[in-house]
Amino acid sequence: MQTDNGSSEKIRILGYITLALFLLLVLRLWQLQILEGNYYRRLSEENRLKVVRLAAPRGIIYDRNGIPLVKNSPYFTVSVNPDALDRLDITALSVLLKTDRETLLAKTALQRKSVYEPIRLKEGISSKEIAYIEARRSEFPGLFIDVELIREYLFGSAGAHLIGYLGRPTQFQAQNPEFRDVPHDSFVGQWGIEGLYDRYLRGVAGKKIIEVNALGREIRMLEGTTSLKGQDIRLSMDINLQKEAEGAFGERAGALVAIKPDTGEILALVSKPSFDPNVFAKGISKRQWEELTTNAKRPLLNRALQSQYPPGSTFKIVTAIAGLEENAISDDSKVTCNGGLSYGRWSFGCWQKKGHGTLSLHRAIVESCDVYFYETGKKVGIDKIAHYARALGLGRESGTALVKERSGLIPDTRWKLEKRRQPWYLGETFNAAIGQGYVAATPFQMAELVNTIANGGYIYKPVLLRINDKPEPVSRVKLKDETIEAVRKALFGVVNESGGTGRAARSSVTAISGKTGTSQVVSMERYKSAPGKYRDHAWFVAFAPFEKPEISLSVMVEHGGHGGSTAAPIAKRAIEAYIKSSQSAAPGQPDVSLQPIGGRPASSGGQTPVQNEGTSQ
Repeated sequence: MQTDNGSSEKIRILGYITLALFLLLVLRLWQLQILEGNYYRRLSEENRLKVVRLAAPRGIIYDRNGIPLVKNSPYFTVSVNPDALDRLDITALSVLLKTDRETLLAKTALQRKSVYEPIRLKEGISSKEIAYIEARRSEFPGLFIDVELIREYLFGSAGAHLIGYLGRPTQFQAQNPEFRDVPHDSFVGQWGIEGLYDRYLRGVAGKKIIEVNALGREIRMLEGTTSLKGQDIRLSMDINLQKEAEGAFGERAGALVAIKPDTGEILALVSKPSFDPNVFAKGISKRQWEELTTNAKRPLLNRALQSQYPPGSTFKIVTAIAGLEENAISDDSKVTCNGGLSYGRWSFGCWQKKGHGTLSLHRAIVESCDVYFYETGKKVGIDKIAHYARALGLGRESGTALVKERSGLIPDTRWKLEKRRQPWYLGETFNAAIGQGYVAATPFQMAELVNTIANGGYIYKPVLLRINDKPEPVSRVKLKDETIEAVRKALFGVVNESGGTGRAARSSVTAISGKTGTSQVVSMERYKSAPGKYRDHAWFVAFAPFEKPEISLSVMVEHGGHGGSTAAPIAKRAIEAYIKSSQSAAPGQPDVSLQPIGGRPASSGGQTPVQNEGTSQ
């Protein structure tokens, strides 16, 4: 009896265990099929499905005359699906791709983070390599060749600081909602026009979902969306002018900015030395990036906007305007120059050591007499000079939004007290009156200054895209018409009259007006110790034709010496190139659906001053 009860108890326990195991099995099936069914279904489908992103053709950038500056070229890449890595013979693959085995192992180890994201093994393969790889691809499961579009910059380094370049999305961009639909391995605008107008140029990427076999070959397409081409844009830049201007610099460092006087359109923006944006198009290597960033000549620096220099005698335009507007001088006011003047224990020399003799304002500008402008500065005072300099656009950012620019420096008595805790001295006014001392400006600002003189006193917003209709000016500088006319005529004389310091810019193609400038880099004592290293900067600002200006520009050559002999010939070549180009260009209808970006925020800045020794003609 007890034996029967013991057997029943065992049977009952065994039944409970069986029931528990059955319930566990049912629960597991319920979990797999109901709770996690979608997840495992997706894993199963991903074993046979492949998502291919379709790169959107990037919009084309044209110059103002419709000449394409870039194009999109096919770029082929050999990739492998991560789930096929364990079946690949890396040694045989390295032979197929003609790549070091260690390089392939490093790429697969570095990128084996995602089970579904293809691993790029070799980029930029040729059509001959494609044929060779395709012939043997069946031996390498999961291997495939993909194509995308890369940017090709047709004029190389010409205009690179304006056009910009592309690059892989940065960490900041990857976290930006604006880039959420951009594939992480695609190229987006990082600088210049490419960066500024990236959201218009890059278009919308498409994709297709395809069924593949065990070798990764496409069987059929299940669904997909078409990519949308980016928007084309037309710049205000003239590529013929840009190329000629860059060629005129040769190997010298410096900057040139050209502006259309009646619209504010930027016709050229040169920064030398430059760089080839094509090195970024396929993904710049660490070595190439280090070569660019450690280069002592700083090719990535946009000298037109990001460097500021003493403007030298080109600043005499401002001093002359201040003198005329404040009635401190007139057209007929005369000063006798004997080669310099003394103030206390200081001597302030003229670049013409034997002196210019007695001369009026017109001839003082034509011959760039320092003594005349020392005396004018003394009569006007630094605060009035600063007032007119700022009214003409100096001492603040232009607002192009192209790069983070410098604002230059226009000093006055208040600035000196705040920054140096010292009063302003008359000797500093002498220096400032001829564009030396604390005064600093960017080449872009000096182009805007001469542009305002060329068009009769109007200030326009800087424009990067070509526009159809003449825009309204931002403002007009409150100057008397006779003041502007007197300065304009004097600038014409600088180039076209006997004794003018800018005679090297005289042209048979068009009537050029301008002003030379030679800005001292350091004190004369330091210059004598290393004249080659501390050679003066050469300036020239100009506009043409005289009667109805079509182009205004500034040229600055770092350590170029005299503005009349170095910068003026560059300006001449650039102006003649533009006049010829504009005469031969066929009229076209530009794309102006994008709004020009620009503005004029007020700002301040500074630069270490240098002592003037009277070398600023």
